[in-house]
Amino acid sequence: MARTEAASVAVLWRGDREARESSSPLNNRLYRIFEELAAIGIHAEPAVYSDEMVGEVREQLLNVDGVLVWVDPIHDGQTRAILDEMLRDVASRGPWVSAHPDVISKMGVKEVLYRTKHLGWGTDTHLYPDKSAFQAEFPSLLESSGPRVIKQDRGNGGQGVWKVEQVCGSGESALVRVLHARRGSAPEEMALGDFMARCEAYFVTNGCIVDQPFQPRLPDGMIRCYMGAEKVVGFGHQLIKALMPPPPEGPDSDAAQPGPRIMHAASAKRFQVLKDKMELGWTPQMMDALNVELESLPIIWDADFLYGPRTQSGEDTYVLCEINVSSVFAIPEQAPAAIARLVRERLLRDR
Repeated sequence: MARTEAASVAVLWRGDREARESSSPLNNRLYRIFEELAAIGIHAEPAVYSDEMVGEVREQLLNVDGVLVWVDPIHDGQTRAILDEMLRDVASRGPWVSAHPDVISKMGVKEVLYRTKHLGWGTDTHLYPDKSAFQAEFPSLLESSGPRVIKQDRGNGGQGVWKVEQVCGSGESALVRVLHARRGSAPEEMALGDFMARCEAYFVTNGCIVDQPFQPRLPDGMIRCYMGAEKVVGFGHQLIKALMPPPPEGPDSDAAQPGPRIMHAASAKRFQVLKDKMELGWTPQMMDALNVELESLPIIWDADFLYGPRTQSGEDTYVLCEINVSSVFAIPEQAPAAIARLVRERLLRDR
């Protein structure tokens, strides 16, 4: 812990030198976090980060009690490799870091979909640890099970997420239709072997690939379940266009853009079944499966769900498609106050 009278935290996000020198608690998108921390007596300071300023930011972080980190896994070709090494070093010297890189490596990767597929949020998920396994197993799975969605282990913004649908033929020579989840992407047709060769880079940069069945209810939208440690702090529902065929106007048209994310309080009636599943079942079960302690859970994280098949009685089911830990935003109106309370509780445990 830093030796200060009042508890102090740094709020870290990515930016350049100019952004670092001009940053303040009020001139950034996380200003509500700063407001709520100040309201309960916690001093919070911006910590704008880039790899070129790693030493400078490291010294700043060593002089606070805790660090809240908002940095995507991939941004303009940059990864978190240097940042994560620095954060591990800082955490080893006393300050508390959320989310800790070691927790991100368990929760904030697509491999979690495979490791937790036995939970109620799981589906027929496969993992390919290397190129050989992908080449040996994926063609026959695609042919027998219908459209699949493959995902690189770490990414954001739809990078490395593809819908793959077999058109005709078999094996690696089969003709497939593929669609990248990145905004503005258009479907392509090619030989399966050529597509799989395109994906080989994911094994180099991320270590593995997972795949899941394509969910036919994708047009019903995605539910983002926002979590403050082990408790739900809100929901967001959005009609997404990723992995959907582009409209006639084209992939860059207004009609191809996702709908607004509509935020809902944790008490929203339509999501109470999902809330109970997350708090009473799936989150503690995930912690057991991944060996994550309660005190290590991120202050803010979210789980993205698609609607699965309805039950015989007409009830909705939910399929986990991603857990976001590195940079969770936007957040429900109630979340900043919950984040501040959780930060205070965490810092008090260390005093």
